[in-house]
Amino acid sequence: MPDEKNTILSKRRRPKQARSTQLVEDILTAAAHVLREQGAHRFTTARVAERAGVSIGSVYQYFPNKNALLFRLQSDEWVQTSTVLRSILQDPTQPPLDRLRTAIRTFVRSEKAETDLRKALSQAAPLYGDTAETRQLLADGHAMVGSFVEEMLANAPPEKHRLAVGILAIFFEKIAESICDRADTEDVNLYSDAMADMFCGYFSKLRSDVS
Repeated sequence: MPDEKNTILSKRRRPKQARSTQLVEDILTAAAHVLREQGAHRFTTARVAERAGVSIGSVYQYFPNKNALLFRLQSDEWVQTSTVLRSILQDPTQPPLDRLRTAIRTFVRSEKAETDLRKALSQAAPLYGDTAETRQLLADGHAMVGSFVEEMLANAPPEKHRLAVGILAIFFEKIAESICDRADTEDVNLYSDAMADMFCGYFSKLRSDVS
C-alpha cells in the first residue's frame, strides 16, 4: 500500500456538475465536524462518510486518503482567510493605517470564532506534512503582506521593509493564535483592539521616520 503522506494531495477528481459539487461540499462539511468532534488522531474517511451519509467510495472519488481531506480543509481555511484579508488590505478607499487596523481586528476575531477547527487543523498538520502545496499557500500569504507593506512604507530602506513584513507575518501566523487561546470570547475584542493600536503605532513611527 502506498504511503498516504507521499500521495499528491491535490491529485483528486474535481466535481464538474452541480450535484457533484454539492457532494464534495457535504463531504467537507462532514469532515470539519468529525475533525472538531474526534480530533486528528481519530479522523478517518470512514467516519467522514458516515457523517456525510455517503459511501466511503464516494469520498475516495474526490479525496484519495484522509490526508487529502485534511489538507483540503486547511487550504480552504487559508484561502478564505486570505481572501478576506486581501480585500481589506487592498481597499483603495481606505488609508493604509485604517486598513491595517481593520485587518488585525478582523483576523483575531475570525480566529477566535474558529478556535476549535483551527486547533484541530493544527493537530492534523503533521499528518499531511510539509508539501509544495502548503509552501505555496504560505508564500502567497507572505506576498500579500509584503505588497501591503511596500505600499505603506514605499520610501523605507529594504531592511525596514523586511522587518515590518516579518513582524506582521509573525502576528498572523503565531501571535493571533496565542491571543485566541488565552482570551475569553468576551475579551477578544479588547485584545484585538490593543494589537491594532500597537501595530498602527509601530507603522506610524516607521512612516514618520522615512518621510
